[in-house]
Amino acid sequence: MTRYASLSPLLLTGMLMAAGCNSAAQESPPQKPAAKPHETGLVTLTTEEMRSGAIVVQPAVRGEFKLHRDFPATVVPDHHATADTTALVRGRVVDVYADLGQQVKGRDLLPMLNSSELGMAQSAYLKAVAKLYVADRAYERATMLLKEKVIGLAEAQRRQGEMLSHRAEKREAEDRLRLLGMSDEHIAKLNHDQKILSYVPITAPFDGRVIARNLTKGEVVEVTEKLFTVADLSKVWVLANIPEKDITFIRVDAGTEKAGVEQLVEVLLSAYPGEVFHGKITYVGDVLDVATRTMNLRLELPNPHRKLKPEMYATIRVHSLPEPGILMVPESAVQRERDRRFVFVQRDSHTFEARDVTLGETNGEAVKILDGLEEGEPIVVKGAYVLKSELLSDQI
Repeated sequence: MTRYASLSPLLLTGMLMAAGCNSAAQESPPQKPAAKPHETGLVTLTTEEMRSGAIVVQPAVRGEFKLHRDFPATVVPDHHATADTTALVRGRVVDVYADLGQQVKGRDLLPMLNSSELGMAQSAYLKAVAKLYVADRAYERATMLLKEKVIGLAEAQRRQGEMLSHRAEKREAEDRLRLLGMSDEHIAKLNHDQKILSYVPITAPFDGRVIARNLTKGEVVEVTEKLFTVADLSKVWVLANIPEKDITFIRVDAGTEKAGVEQLVEVLLSAYPGEVFHGKITYVGDVLDVATRTMNLRLELPNPHRKLKPEMYATIRVHSLPEPGILMVPESAVQRERDRRFVFVQRDSHTFEARDVTLGETNGEAVKILDGLEEGEPIVVKGAYVLKSELLSDQI
């Protein structure tokens, strides 16, 4: 009888089943290694899982950390290069030579007015000139007669007084014409031609663009009424209101000669996505607005291509001075779970540790690490959400 003949059929069947199970166990694929019980917080991924999750690891480094704050703002013309043209006399608009949005040069004619007041002032001036001429001749004749002892000293002095009085009247009438907008050239022409012209030219004060027009042909305009607004838009201002809680973020000496290194300020506009304009702080308010509890801030920006239009909405981004030697990680590396903040530190090629960290300030791109991480430790900066999902699934 063979070796196995003495074995019972039941025992033989059990041995064969055990052998079959051992063979199946040897042929099954290897499982992903699990973390040891005392090493909670570890996540292990296969090479394929790391590739599909796009895991990127970089060392934690120290560098310059900069904060920034964003504030809503508005583009306005440079008030130092903006002028309102007004009428110095009451008159009727005869013609209009400039329109809204038109580029003009200094002394270009904007509107022309016809003013009876100017006509009367010119008439008064010509009368004063004529009276002075007569008084001058009378005084010259009196001086000659005094030398010949034809008249007395008293008469000569009376003629001199009349001459000086008429000279003052002529000067007063001339000043009145200047006040009404007549130039020395026009006054000289009036003297020469002796012709009263009651037209009042209103001219541009400097090169710029017409940004407001408040008159029409035939309209009667009053004294000091704003007719045109001309602005040089090669530079513009951006005005912002800084909340009281953010005042300390703005350097006190910004916009002054004591500033030294200028505080970096960027201007962003929805009209030009992706484009950044750089400005300079020229004014920091000294008093808060009582109603809004905000401080005025003014920036000056070059505008050579006239992209920035008055009344555009903008966002100003104010940067702090850089802090050197700060340990920081990208925002994408930090994971949050309720009150917990952690990063994944690589332990070996496939194993990662969820390390709790204490965070400091963030600028939206990087965050300060105050505790829990050392410089040079390899951390996951991309794909950390994959590891977080694995970690949370293991805890269920």
